Amino acid sequence: MEQTKYSVGLDIGTTKIVAIIGKENEYGKIEILGIGKSKSLGVHRGVVNNITQTIQSIQQAVEEAESNSGLKIGSVVVGIAGQHIRSLQHSDYITRRNSEEVINDEDLDTLCNQVYKLIMLPGEEIIHVLPQEYKVDGQAEIKQPIGMYGGRLEANFHVVVGQVTSIKNVGRCIKSAGLDLGNITLEPLASSDAVLSQEEKEAGVALIDIGGGTTDLAIFKDGIIRHTAVIPFGGGVITEDIKEGCSIIEKQAELLKMKFGSAWPGENKDNEIVSIPGLRGREPKEITLKNLSKIIHARVVEIVEQVYVEIKNYGHDEQKKKLIAGIVLTGGGSQLKHLKQLVEYITGMDTRIGYPNEHLAGDSDEEVASPLYATAVGLLMNAIKNDSKVPAQGAMNGDNIETEEGELVYAENEDANISNNGGKRERKSVFDKWSEKLKEFLDNAE
Repeated sequence: MEQTKYSVGLDIGTTKIVAIIGKENEYGKIEILGIGKSKSLGVHRGVVNNITQTIQSIQQAVEEAESNSGLKIGSVVVGIAGQHIRSLQHSDYITRRNSEEVINDEDLDTLCNQVYKLIMLPGEEIIHVLPQEYKVDGQAEIKQPIGMYGGRLEANFHVVVGQVTSIKNVGRCIKSAGLDLGNITLEPLASSDAVLSQEEKEAGVALIDIGGGTTDLAIFKDGIIRHTAVIPFGGGVITEDIKEGCSIIEKQAELLKMKFGSAWPGENKDNEIVSIPGLRGREPKEITLKNLSKIIHARVVEIVEQVYVEIKNYGHDEQKKKLIAGIVLTGGGSQLKHLKQLVEYITGMDTRIGYPNEHLAGDSDEEVASPLYATAVGLLMNAIKNDSKVPAQGAMNGDNIETEEGELVYAENEDANISNNGGKRERKSVFDKWSEKLKEFLDNAE
C-alpha cells in the first residue's frame, strides 16, 4: 500500500484558528485533505493573552480537521504575527580565510549566524534573517554568491524581530494542545507565498493582509523581501466602531459589516435602511446603510493610511524601488465591499484582491480559495516545502504504526535535516536551528 505524505498548517489568528491538512499532488498543486476552524478566544491583536482558551480553540480546530480528513495531526507549521513584530535593515560581512576556495553554504551560514548575534532590546529575539543582496570583494548586486571566489563576503539583511515571551507562549499553546511544533514563520511571508506570483515579486508588490486583529504588510522587489510591518488594527476595530456607533451588540455589528458594509459611503443612498432586532423584546433598531458606510470608511481610511506610510518609508517613489505590480489585498478584511477602490484612491497604486487558489488543486473546496484562508494555505505550503513529514517509524523497530481502522498514522522524522527524497541529507537553515532551540526550551520548561 502506497503511503500518503501530508503536512499541516495552523493559523492562530485574532478572530479564528484554522488547521489545514494537505499534500502535494503529482502536478505540484496542493490537495486539501481536511480543514478545521474554531473561534479564537484567547488571542488579542495577534498575541496570545489567554493560554487556556487558546489551547481549547486550537484543539477544537485540530479535531475538526482530523475528523474531516480521517488523518491524525502530529506536527504543525504555525504563523507568528502581532503588534510586537518589527523589522530592520542590517549589513554585515565576513572575511574568508582562503579566497582561493569558492564560497559555499558554510560561509553563508557563518554570515547569517553573525546577524543572529546582534544585540536586541531587552525581551526581543530575532525571528527571521532574510538575505537581500550579497557583495563579493566589493562587487554588488549578487543574488547567489555560492560557487564564486572572494575574500570578503558582505550582505544586506532584512531582520524580523519579535518579543521572546509572545513567541514562547505560542509554542507553549501548541505543545499543550498535544501537537509538535514543526516550524514558525512570519504570517505576512506565509500569505505572500499563497497569493503572490513570482512575476509580481520581481516587479515590486506590496501585500496587505487585513486580519481580525492586525494588518500585515510585506513588500517585495526583484524577487526579494524588502520590508515587513505589522499594524495593530484590523477588521476587529471596524466591528467595534459599528457596535459603538450604532449601539448594537458585537454579533450584530459583525453581520452588518459582512452583509451590508461598504468602504465607500457614496455608494449608498440615504433611504437604504436595515432593521436590527431589539434585545429581549425591545423595539428593532433602524440603521441607514449610508451611516454604516461612514463609520466603516473612517476606520478603513485610518488603517490604509498607516499602511501607506510604511510603503512610503520603504521609498516606493524612487525609480529603483518602484512597485510596478502595485498592491495585493488579502485576509478576511479584504472582502469588504469597495475596499479595492478605496485603496487605489488613497495610494494611487494598482490594486487587486489576492486569492490563494493558484496553488490549490482544481477540485479544492471553493471556501478554501477565499482570501480568509490565505495565511493558512501559505503555512501549509511552508510545511510541504520543509518536507517535515515522513511515514511513521514504529516506536523503536521501524514498523509502520497502524490504527484499529487500518489507517496509517505518520510521525515526525527524528532527524529534521534528512528529507524524504531518497535519504539525501539537506542543510538545516539557521531558522530551523532556532526553532529546535525553542522546542528544547519548551521541553525543559515542563
